[in-house]
Amino acid sequence: MDVFLLYSIFFIILSVTLLRNLIKRMSLPNPKLPPGSMGLPYIGETPKLFSQNPDDFFSTRQKRYGEIFKTHILGYKCIMLVNSEAIRYVLVTHAHLFKPTYPRSKERSIGPWALFFHQDGYHTRMRKLVQSSLTPSMVRNSVSCIEATAMSTLDSWSGGRLVNTFHEMKKFVFDVAVLSIFGHLDTGYKEILKKNYSTLDRGYNSFPICLPGSLYATSLRARRRLGQTLSEIIKERKEKSVADKDLLASLMNYKGENGEHLTDDQIADNIIGVLFAAHGTTASLLTWILKYMHDDPNLLGAIKAEQKVIYEQNDGGKRGITLAQTKNILRMASVVSYTFREAVEDVEYKGHLIPKGWKVLPLFRNVHHNPDFFSEPREFNPSRFEIGPKPNTFMPFGNGVHACPGSELAKLEMLVLLHHLVNEYRFVDVHE
Repeated sequence: MDVFLLYSIFFIILSVTLLRNLIKRMSLPNPKLPPGSMGLPYIGETPKLFSQNPDDFFSTRQKRYGEIFKTHILGYKCIMLVNSEAIRYVLVTHAHLFKPTYPRSKERSIGPWALFFHQDGYHTRMRKLVQSSLTPSMVRNSVSCIEATAMSTLDSWSGGRLVNTFHEMKKFVFDVAVLSIFGHLDTGYKEILKKNYSTLDRGYNSFPICLPGSLYATSLRARRRLGQTLSEIIKERKEKSVADKDLLASLMNYKGENGEHLTDDQIADNIIGVLFAAHGTTASLLTWILKYMHDDPNLLGAIKAEQKVIYEQNDGGKRGITLAQTKNILRMASVVSYTFREAVEDVEYKGHLIPKGWKVLPLFRNVHHNPDFFSEPREFNPSRFEIGPKPNTFMPFGNGVHACPGSELAKLEMLVLLHHLVNEYRFVDVHE
């Protein structure tokens, strides 16, 4: 009888507890998907994204749905984030809930072993290897070579010929990236890499259809040729057994805890990943800077005055610029619209459901153009950074463990080029 009574009491307590939990769950609002449009079946809103300026695509939806909204692009269901607090939640404070990911088409273009497609141990190891070739001492040793490359680029514009600024900036940034990755690479290899990388780059953001003759299919063929060329370079480097200190050497000399080395594919994917990260963004930013300098005489005058001091310190350009001097002329802006993450489980954020497997895209540029953080955000005004921006509102190189490891090199090469441009050349309109 005592045992029966004990079980009865236990059953009553258990039933009451379960009932209370059920009532509590029923009384709480279920998280719902953010507002937004998923577009057409399968293709979603991808055609709309590719048919207009991406900034217009995202800003239109932000105005319509708010700072967190859903869409369907590039074959994936996506949650877009324009809220700086939400971006920090995804990239920093709860980064373990969101793995780095890109559409399959992007991974095929660069290579699945590139460090920014990974997290945890592999990402940490590859990031350290990349950063080892971009330490302050390594960057300091590269200043003279970068300066020579910048001066050669500017000299090539002389003679009155018409140039495409963005294309020229891409050439310059590519040359600096090759210098950081390979040191002084054989000219033949350098031209092969440049030709095939240019083809890869043209098709990277094209519609991912592998039809013969399409930009994307042509891009993938160029990617295969890049892999073959890199394998040849790696083979020659192994045969020479030279103790280099560039990125390629760091990747080739890597040994894991069990003595394992990186495969040629892993090395090639990470090299192409670094080229990709360094190339278009820095070239775009340089192009915009040159445009603003040309359009705004006051801005150009201020930059010239700033640079003239350094120029005179170096005996009128007879002595090379130093790393310390470049630190005094920092101007930054962001040319990256967004990055990709993927929810590893169902996540609830402030009443919104982010389903497992959905892509999550922090929209950096929309945050940078938020008038709550930056007055007249569409105006180019470098002086706004004389007072530091609010935390988590300015992320030109990303945020969290996946922030750009080459940011210092990118800033250095831009500043070196601008230093020589404003001191040794002048802006004139073509009709003068």
